[in-house]
Amino acid sequence: MSASGPTFSSRFHWDSQPNPLTTLLREKRAANTRVLDLTESNPTHAGLNYPQDDILSALADSRALRYDPDPRGMLSAREAVSRYYARRGAAVDAARVILTASTSEAYAHLFKLLTNPGDEVLVPRPSYPLFEYLAAMESVAVRQYPLRYDGAWHIDFDALEKAASDRTRAIAIVNPNNPTGSFLKRDEWTRLSAWAASRNIAVLSDEVFSDFAFLPDPARISTLADTADASVFAMSGLSKIAGLPQMKLGWIVAHGPGHAEALDGLEWIADTFLSVATPVQLALDRLLIATETVREQIRQRATHNLATARTTFGPTSSCRILNTEGGWYAVVQIPSTRSEEEWTLGLLRDADVLVQPGFFYDFEAEAYVVVSLLTEPAIYQEGIRRISEYVETIIETAVS
Repeated sequence: MSASGPTFSSRFHWDSQPNPLTTLLREKRAANTRVLDLTESNPTHAGLNYPQDDILSALADSRALRYDPDPRGMLSAREAVSRYYARRGAAVDAARVILTASTSEAYAHLFKLLTNPGDEVLVPRPSYPLFEYLAAMESVAVRQYPLRYDGAWHIDFDALEKAASDRTRAIAIVNPNNPTGSFLKRDEWTRLSAWAASRNIAVLSDEVFSDFAFLPDPARISTLADTADASVFAMSGLSKIAGLPQMKLGWIVAHGPGHAEALDGLEWIADTFLSVATPVQLALDRLLIATETVREQIRQRATHNLATARTTFGPTSSCRILNTEGGWYAVVQIPSTRSEEEWTLGLLRDADVLVQPGFFYDFEAEAYVVVSLLTEPAIYQEGIRRISEYVETIIETAVS
């Protein structure tokens, strides 16, 4: 009698079947078709100019040969995080910092700290789809609250309050949001912090894209790392702000009511994993300083690519770029004469352009596609041109 193997956890739907877009992309690449990839999110693949000597020399520290673990992270590294915030005008005591291997691990630690199995976390819609997977790993349920667009993005507070229940333990804010690029505004925070504090709900502020604002705005909040208006856990890390996802270092900054006890709990959780490598902790201060040039390149590229899209999708275009304030992505509204899946499959099949459909990010209505502003400019410009031509051709054909 043959063994059937282990029974896997029911936390996930273990469906490994590729979606139609992935299948078509594999076919294109197998045929050596040149596909213009407008979904590039890996900065190390985006043709940026990294300060190679500075980065490598920062990692060549003989102290990395000795292992003296600190569950919260080395004090010198946490002080580097504090100085990073100081350069941005925020006061963050190193004592309020916990280091993690990534923002994803930071979420996992916070879910462990704040929830019991079956509890709930509020997350924005639209937003990056990673939340459901991270929450499922901790046996936590996700409930969504919508962002509304009227020329700018806003939290729908009525819907948010209805989405909460007596099992809601935290609310996630992505600031700026991925993919809408919308920042949290001060008036929104006044209302949100009062509501969260009144219900003892923690605020998880994901700020990995906060360095990449296109223009200044006094109405905007760039970080909650120095606020005490509610129980706040602000998160960021090297993956986005330094363009170094391979370095695997992120952090949590705790503030507000109960933060001392929360830090003790996070230390206990982090001590179970001790996941942050010594070399990157020792190098953190120098990496954050050296990669300011990378941050500036990303800001300039995103600004340039956004301007390209706005010019291409001009007043007479059937497509339009939704207003965005920062980050690495742009949302393109296209005619709803086809579904998003039909548009994205058609663009890849007929125009050799890869974009992401809005439903990947849980947009409530159709039709939207998401493009990465991190894409190399020549590829981006040609890809946007092809999108415009393809959409106009489909519209004209349908009319005729």
